[in-house]
Amino acid sequence: MSDLTGTIIAAHGRHYLADADGALLQCVTRGKKTNVAVGDIVHLQKTSENQAVIERIADRSTLLYRSDQYKSKLLAANITRLFIVVATEPGFADDLVSRSLVAAEAAGIEAHIILNKVDVAELLPRARERAGLYGSLGYPVHELSARADPEHAVATLMPLLAGQSSIFIGQSGMGKSSLINLLVPDADIAVREISEALDTGKHTTTFTRLYWLPGGEEKSAIIDSPGFQEFGLYHLSEGMLERAFVEFKPYLGSCKYYNCRHLQEPQCAVLDAVAAGKIARYRHELYGQLLHESAQTLY
Repeated sequence: MSDLTGTIIAAHGRHYLADADGALLQCVTRGKKTNVAVGDIVHLQKTSENQAVIERIADRSTLLYRSDQYKSKLLAANITRLFIVVATEPGFADDLVSRSLVAAEAAGIEAHIILNKVDVAELLPRARERAGLYGSLGYPVHELSARADPEHAVATLMPLLAGQSSIFIGQSGMGKSSLINLLVPDADIAVREISEALDTGKHTTTFTRLYWLPGGEEKSAIIDSPGFQEFGLYHLSEGMLERAFVEFKPYLGSCKYYNCRHLQEPQCAVLDAVAAGKIARYRHELYGQLLHESAQTLY
């Protein structure tokens, strides 16, 4: 059987679905390896008309994943942009947004914030103020309303998605699915096809999946991930963490001690910046929490 190249467009357990020039192939890995992510370019060996074995994964440009004390979970590979969807209601968790931004920085992925449901006028000022904290760090914030003004939402996002491989993440209830359905008009049909091919039954929201965006000269992909409430970053080392907080960068290298951890050391440039209000205290507290987590890793 011939050697093929495909893109992994869905993963569920140890079963994967690859798109090889428009043909959908059910794939498995050789042995027990499960280090395949949605967005991976893979070399396949066909075993039947619609099945194949993943022989190897092509080199990745980026890899986004989260981890807890015991294991890591791959989210997506070869992504160029991360969109974090927040909304005026229900309230969003700053902890989750900040962790997502740190993960993006550590992976070398450009991050954007989408503030959805801006039509909820009475809650907009507070949500805008909170999203503005990330805007002040240099992350673009895009305001829209998928339900109330879908045309504006599409017009805002489509230029940002063109020629990119983007992932949308966010807590449940933020309107991420509404946005995906606007951007990918046949998303529901695609999900049904993927579910049937992977034999996942009705568990369509529990797996990450990739859609090709319609139109355009360049190939653009959008990856939808399941809503999650936690984003563990146990895999990031101390050095990776301090560099992943963009507001720390002007102060790194200016501390008295070269191995300063920026927690309670004397003459620490980062702590001085926190005291002076140049670094938000909650972001520094998260940094301390992430340092603590990285010391707990067991795998």
